[in-house]
Amino acid sequence: MSSMKATDLLIDCLENEGVEYVFGIMGKETLDLMNSLSKSKQITYINVRHEQGAAFMADVYGRLSKKAGVCLATLGPGATNLITGIASATLDHSPVVAITGQAGFERQHKESHQYLDIVKMFEPATKWSVQIKDSKTIPKIIRRGFREAQMEKPGAVLIELPENLAPENSASQPLPVIPIPKSKPTVEAMEAARILIEQSQKPVIIVGNGVVRQDAMAELHKFVEQLQSPVIHSFMAKGILPKDHPLNYFTFGLMKKDEALPLIDESDLLIVIGYDVIEKPAMDWNKKKCPILHLDPLPAEMDEYYPVKAELIGDLNETLQALTQLELPSKQWVPTGNLKERMETIYQINQDVKGKQALSIENILTIIESHSTEKTIVVSDVGAHKLAIARTYQPKQAGRLIISNGLASMGIALPGSIGAKLACPDAPVICITGDGGALMNISELETANRLGLSIIVIVLNNLTLKLEEQMMKEKFYHSFGANFGNPDFLKLAESFGVKGVRPTHLNEFDQILKEAMNSDEELLLIEIQMPS
Repeated sequence: MSSMKATDLLIDCLENEGVEYVFGIMGKETLDLMNSLSKSKQITYINVRHEQGAAFMADVYGRLSKKAGVCLATLGPGATNLITGIASATLDHSPVVAITGQAGFERQHKESHQYLDIVKMFEPATKWSVQIKDSKTIPKIIRRGFREAQMEKPGAVLIELPENLAPENSASQPLPVIPIPKSKPTVEAMEAARILIEQSQKPVIIVGNGVVRQDAMAELHKFVEQLQSPVIHSFMAKGILPKDHPLNYFTFGLMKKDEALPLIDESDLLIVIGYDVIEKPAMDWNKKKCPILHLDPLPAEMDEYYPVKAELIGDLNETLQALTQLELPSKQWVPTGNLKERMETIYQINQDVKGKQALSIENILTIIESHSTEKTIVVSDVGAHKLAIARTYQPKQAGRLIISNGLASMGIALPGSIGAKLACPDAPVICITGDGGALMNISELETANRLGLSIIVIVLNNLTLKLEEQMMKEKFYHSFGANFGNPDFLKLAESFGVKGVRPTHLNEFDQILKEAMNSDEELLLIEIQMPS
């Protein structure tokens, strides 16, 4: 068996895993790896402007491509810059593999230039964090890393390569990639679930992002049609039921004015399917401690507000198919108080904007929705606009609205949109960000332009961290530390070689967006000046 350089072997292993893109910034400790990567005919290296952007790109690419996104950084500050995006991927359950350089073994026992214990630092933010200590173990570590990242619940993995190992020779070979095994609930568990559903009078179905991750939408639809009970979605699960479906009661998990809560309170059984409690803890939405039927690949994390009476643990496609085959009786019921109509009115769903000119976030979202298709991907940053998007915007396909709701990381939208466009090059991509989040990673505008990506970047400019300002005023009756100044976003875009426009009324925004989505040929920044 012929030997090869350790970094050549590592790249062979990445190719073996089907990697298409590596997002990163190089450094002295990753020069050998970069040289090996330069010889790959399969992997495209995306040179970004900040390591946080690389992690966010890998995150959203991973969510949409259904395989692990890969990001790369050097040691020390390169690695620390990655950690926010890595933690975000783990808490949002996106499959990501991060690779960092590290000082050679000879420097790791003492205080040394740029040396930090990266593995320990990343342990709380990842599913698995490991240092390669022997070049022969590279195939095993890469194979386990990708498997860990992609297994339910997905998340990030950190693999560290010390500089002294990079040029070593190894006779190892990549390991075969085999599918992750699927499981399904036991007969006893299915019987317990059947009894629980049959005894209920007013069940409510709560669907989470796990249904999207496992592509279980079709089986979920069959189950919903059979049971005929109301359905509500987490932020990250929006689009599983069509907007006009009579059983769609939209979104729950909002901070305030959560109009879905009366539905939960009226229920006598919550059928919770693929829900990630990281989005919103049960104590915030199940104050009456309604019984839970838990469907998920992993057992429930129970507490007094998540009182599980039965669990169906396994692959959601397998589980929902088996549940539907039980031929359960219909549990059709209508919540009191015209709840669906009330939610549509308060959340401004299906609103008529004809004749309106105000550039409110709800009006803007209605226009975006009117021009979107099943392919359209909307990437939301974090801020007051995220809550408006969660209420108002209704995607036409599940998994096409990207919201950071685990770590809720400001700055994800622009780099995340780059990851989205690379994962789905034929899909229109719309980035919606506030001025606070935009300027955290605005440098990635150059990356998008250099790559020739057609993305519509909408910057909501109100010179403040609006959500924090609102919360502080509610708690202390005044605001402090939430305001700032901004550059001229159109001139800033121009300096990056990007076209920028500033509509002054809703009709103008409508026309700009329509033309941009029809052409899908250029990177465009739309600044919207919002009331402060």
